[in-house]
Amino acid sequence: MLSLASVAFAQQSAAPITQPVPFVNQPAAATPAAANPPAAATPPVAQVAPAPAQPATSSSATTDRSSPATDAAQPSENAPAASGSPTAEAASAPAKPTTLQVPRELSPWSMFLSADIVVKVVMMGLAFASLMTWTILLAKTIELSVAKGKLKSSLRKVEDVRSLAEAQVALGKKSGVLAAFLAEALHEARLSAGISSDTGIKERAASSFGEISRAEARRIRIGMSVLATIGATSPFVGLFGTVWGIMNSFIGISKAQTTNLAVVAPGIAEALLATAIGLVAAIPAVIIYNHFARVTKSYLELVNRASGAAARLLSRDLDRAGGVVHSRAAE
Repeated sequence: MLSLASVAFAQQSAAPITQPVPFVNQPAAATPAAANPPAAATPPVAQVAPAPAQPATSSSATTDRSSPATDAAQPSENAPAASGSPTAEAASAPAKPTTLQVPRELSPWSMFLSADIVVKVVMMGLAFASLMTWTILLAKTIELSVAKGKLKSSLRKVEDVRSLAEAQVALGKKSGVLAAFLAEALHEARLSAGISSDTGIKERAASSFGEISRAEARRIRIGMSVLATIGATSPFVGLFGTVWGIMNSFIGISKAQTTNLAVVAPGIAEALLATAIGLVAAIPAVIIYNHFARVTKSYLELVNRASGAAARLLSRDLDRAGGVVHSRAAE
């Protein structure tokens, strides 16, 4: 406000004065021309206020000279900000929406690494059980294929033989369940030498054949109990890991004092991963167990056929020669 008044006063002081007004009182008498000037000659001059003292004029000039700098240093409040200034750009830029970042990557491996130690142990146990399932599948498939092939080949070789001795010669040194039946039949015939009751010999031989069949069934079913255990318990083990993980998640929520989904979701996802691994281990185990149950049943039917073939050969020998055949075989 002071600078604006100084500028106005300086402009009035700098205006040209056509007729200086002296400070001395002039006499009332004047020339007729001066007293009554013509209207069209010169325009009337407005009466100018007395000029201030010299110091005031110099200070006003000084103020006038300094006023542009002051005005430049103090810009008006109503002047708009420069378009290229950072303040204007920041004010005119639209506000960016804030996005909530997930604390960590929710991949299965990262969830396993960030899980609780109990959940990790459960996951590793279920992964090991799944590995055992596929190992048993591979091993039992090879074992059953080889065993069925050997037994079928042995049955084809003894189809047309007439006695136990000929059957042993046809098989040679080949081992297998049929060779075990033939050897047990000959062993019972030697032990029963001198006994005239053929029925007793057949019964004792049938009892020995039953023991061999049961032993073969136990051998061929090795590993299936593991599949049954994995298929029955894996879902519950995975459920235990899930319950433990969710419990830890709720404890973390209570400590963080927030129900934000980004905080809650990772812990629950880690817990549910244990149940997923349990199902991955259990479902193939159940399917593989049922598959091997069918294959094992068909193999045991072949074992029963081999037992019947050995029993028929023994019966032929007993009917053909009576007790003499048994005494010669014992020698």
